[in-house]
Amino acid sequence: MQSETSGETSGETGGLSSGTVAYVTGAAGGIGAAICRTLAEQGVHVAAADRDAERLALAVKELTRDGLAATAFPVDVTSSGDVDASVAAVEARLGPVDKLVNAAGVLRPGPALDISDDDWATTFAVNVSGVFHVSRAVVGRMRERGRGAVVTVASNAAAVARSGMAAYAASKAAVTSFTKSLGLEVARHGIRCNVVAPGSTDTPMLSALWNGGDWARASIDGAPEAYRVGIPLGKVATPADIADAVLFLLSDRAGHVTMHSLTVDGGATL
Repeated sequence: MQSETSGETSGETGGLSSGTVAYVTGAAGGIGAAICRTLAEQGVHVAAADRDAERLALAVKELTRDGLAATAFPVDVTSSGDVDASVAAVEARLGPVDKLVNAAGVLRPGPALDISDDDWATTFAVNVSGVFHVSRAVVGRMRERGRGAVVTVASNAAAVARSGMAAYAASKAAVTSFTKSLGLEVARHGIRCNVVAPGSTDTPMLSALWNGGDWARASIDGAPEAYRVGIPLGKVATPADIADAVLFLLSDRAGHVTMHSLTVDGGATL
């Protein structure tokens, strides 16, 4: 397989070569699961990684039932040793990983001054250290081969202050900066590193944030008392909307795009 910068051709409509291996974290549900399906539909063999082995097995079963190539690799991204072993297992079983998507994440909401030590530590262990561990393990191997593409799923909260989301926003700002800095360092090796920053998306994480209320309407309307802008497009994103953005940045169609953050939020960060 040629370098990302070589302009290789692909018969796939999404600009990815069939048979490519992609390592996707947070694959058991939500945005991560949607990314796995979108990539698999392009002929990519998805190495689906998540800490929840039971939910991961069910998600992969759905993909394989539909004739898509996906293999489950349970992993705890907060453990560098676990990550290193997982990536080694993927490459031994499936072949070189040329695409990486960091989609694992947690949200522990609460006022900045009331965040517990545990919530702060867990947020950064998954959202920041997890991205670091996985990127180091995968991109280190990409560098030896002189090709690869990385997308980190961050959040529009990384750039816009959010009441009650200080830990989450700070963690997403951190991984945005990390991914861009990594992209600068490995660009000479033909590796591109980009960020997708979703806004409100139809996932269990969003519905939990609104405590069972009409979360879709609340997200669309915004909350002036919390200085939260609504969504100009008048709709909440689907996980597939985010997956399509990830697909583009991983594909040859974004072959000259690196260190970029693509916001997918219906205009909420106006």
